[in-house]
Amino acid sequence: MGRTATAPTATAPTATAPTQTARHPRLASPATATILGALAVALTGAAIALSAPAHQLSVLGSAPIVPIVVVYAGVGVVVARRQPRNPIGWILIGFILLFLLSSVVGLYAVLYYNDGHHGLPLAGLGVILQPLWVPALLMFPLVILLFPHGRLASRRWRWVLLIYAVMSACVSAALFSPPIAAVAGHHVRLDSFGDLISKSHRHGGSALAALEVTGLLAILALWLSFIVHQVLSWRRATGERRQQLKWLASGAAVTVVVLAVSFAVPSTSVAGQVLGTGLAALPVGIGVGILKYRLYEIDRIISRAVSYAIVTGLLVGLYAGLVLLATQVLALKSGVAVAASTLAAAALFSPLRRRVQHAVDRRFNRTRYNADEAVAAFAARLKDAVDLDSVRDDLAGVVQQTLEPAHLSLWVNRLG
Repeated sequence: MGRTATAPTATAPTATAPTQTARHPRLASPATATILGALAVALTGAAIALSAPAHQLSVLGSAPIVPIVVVYAGVGVVVARRQPRNPIGWILIGFILLFLLSSVVGLYAVLYYNDGHHGLPLAGLGVILQPLWVPALLMFPLVILLFPHGRLASRRWRWVLLIYAVMSACVSAALFSPPIAAVAGHHVRLDSFGDLISKSHRHGGSALAALEVTGLLAILALWLSFIVHQVLSWRRATGERRQQLKWLASGAAVTVVVLAVSFAVPSTSVAGQVLGTGLAALPVGIGVGILKYRLYEIDRIISRAVSYAIVTGLLVGLYAGLVLLATQVLALKSGVAVAASTLAAAALFSPLRRRVQHAVDRRFNRTRYNADEAVAAFAARLKDAVDLDSVRDDLAGVVQQTLEPAHLSLWVNRLG
C-alpha cells in the first residue's frame, strides 16, 4: 500500500518494418455487413409496399415488421462489423434477410395469383421461394450453439452440426417440393401471406410427410441438446463467461414468456405488439453478451425484473381482495370500493417494493447486496475512526472485498 512501481523503459526496435503485402478483400468484412444491413432495409420497404394491397403489414402474422427487423438486423450488423470472424452476426443477418425475402416474394405471388395482376413476371418463382422462412428458422438455433465466440465447444460437436445440417436439408427439401410441384402443374392456391393452401398435389405425399416428421423430431432433439449444452456451460462458467450466458438466458426467457402471453391475449393486434417486443429481447441479450457492453448489469436487471413482477402480483391480488371485501362484505358502492382500493395499493407500493427488492437482492443480486452491506458497515466504522493508518487499511479491505480488483494502490497525502 502506498508504494509506486517504476516500469522499465522500453526501447524502440531498430529492425526495419516488414514489407506490406497486398490484402485481398474478405467477404466477411464490415463493408459486407453494412451492405447486407442496407439490403434488409430495402426488403423491409418492399414488404411494406407489397403488403398494403393485401392488408398484411407483418412478417410474422400479427407481429410488427419494423421493430423486429431493426433489432435483429441491427444487432447482426453491429456484431458482424465488430467481430467479422464471429459467425453469429452473419447468422442473425441471414436469418432476418431470409424472413424478409420470404415475405416479399410471398406477397408478390399473392398479387399475381389472388389479386389478378397477371402482368407481373416471375410470380411462380415467388411461390417456390416463399418457404425460405423454413431455413431461416432452422438457421437461428445455431446462434445458441455457437454463443458467444462463434466456435464449437469440442470436435464432437462437428458431428452434431453435420447431422443437423443433413436433417435441415431434408426438411427444407420436403417443404419446398409442394410449391415446385404446384407451379409445374399450374395448381397454385395461396393464402394472404403467399403460403400454399392445398398440398394434395405433392408427389409421393406419404414419403415426404414421413420425411418431414422424422426430420422435425431429430431437429427438435438437436435443439434441446443445444440448450442443454449452454445450461451445462453456465454451471461450469465463472466471471465474464457466466455473465455472457446470463444475458443469453435472460433474453431467451423473456422471449419464451412473451410468446406464451401473446397466445393468451385475445386481441390479435395487442398480441402482435406484445410478440414483437418479446422477440426483440433475445437478439439484444445475444448482442450484449457478445460485445460485452454493460455486461455486469445483468444481475441488477434480473433482480429489478423479479422484484417488480412480485410487487405487481402482490398489489394486483391486494387490489382485487380489497374490492371484493368492500363490495361483497361491507356492501359499499363499486366506485367507492375501487377508489379506496386504488389508494391503498398506491400507499403500499413504495414500502412493499423496498422490502421485496431487499429480499430479491439477497437472493439474485448477492454481489451487489454484499457490496452495499460492506460499504454501509465501513461508513458506520468511519464515524468513530481517528487513526489514519487503520482507516487506510479498512478502506483497502472494503474495496478488495466489494470490487475484487487485480491490483490496488492507495496514496495518502499527509499534510504538515
